[in-house]
Amino acid sequence: MRVTLSVGLLIGALCMMSESRGPRVYTPSGTSAISDASAHSRVGSSALSHYLNESSWNKLFPHRYALGTGGKEFYSFKALEIATAKFPDFLNEKEDIARRRELAAFLANIAQETSGGWAQAPGGYFTWGLFFIKEKSTNPYNDTSKHRYPGVVGKAYVGRGPAQLSWNYNYGQFSEAWYGDKQTLLDDPDKLTEDPVLSFGSALWFWMTPQHPKPSCHDIMAGTWAPTADDIAKGRHPGFGATVNIINGGVECGSGRDQQRTTYRYAYYKYFCQFLNVAPGEHIECTDQTPFGQ
Repeated sequence: MRVTLSVGLLIGALCMMSESRGPRVYTPSGTSAISDASAHSRVGSSALSHYLNESSWNKLFPHRYALGTGGKEFYSFKALEIATAKFPDFLNEKEDIARRRELAAFLANIAQETSGGWAQAPGGYFTWGLFFIKEKSTNPYNDTSKHRYPGVVGKAYVGRGPAQLSWNYNYGQFSEAWYGDKQTLLDDPDKLTEDPVLSFGSALWFWMTPQHPKPSCHDIMAGTWAPTADDIAKGRHPGFGATVNIINGGVECGSGRDQQRTTYRYAYYKYFCQFLNVAPGEHIECTDQTPFGQ
């Protein structure tokens, strides 16, 4: 049975032991074809290894998908490293504090999007990030008004991968950015559950890509997003809360009262900030933020 806990209690307990997404396309650096690990690892650079390694990754995500079931590891640190090499602007801020906060924000959001935890989960709620790989839904997430990226009959564009990428137009846009061909993932969206580098790449692409009228999550955490007067009037300020607004604002933000999953998302961010030895900064909640586009 799941029990709602405050953010403070969640953090204290630990210390003691999907909306539309997509459109300016952020194109990963290097060649578009990415079928083998060596090709990825030769492209770009990232500060990821300055803050995480395989050992710390295994401690942070001990219950990730397929571990302990006899299946092949999917969400490996190596796969994340290879994917981040395709996005050299990720964690590329000049200030170390900004890099740490961006990494904490990215980890918090992918952990909550894929969490298999509950309040009394063994090891604590926060050890159950990256547990799921595919959303269990009967909704095909096929927006027929998006004529540029028409869904394929019989295919469902449910959430997949670390960021739970969803909707036909996002699969089409990411496919264009990654493969140079929108049809690759529209025809076979399950590739995101078969190729771990591609899967992490989908999360990084979404993180790095502005979507009018939304900025990118990266720009928010890097401090390069300047909110307009309308943003400020509607409570949208730079900080972790605005990334939640981008990812799931229509569901989780602006109601004046946070849902349990939203408090977990905030708590995840504080947890990863603590791990990375950085203060969370201001505006970490979106409780009173009007969703972007409203």
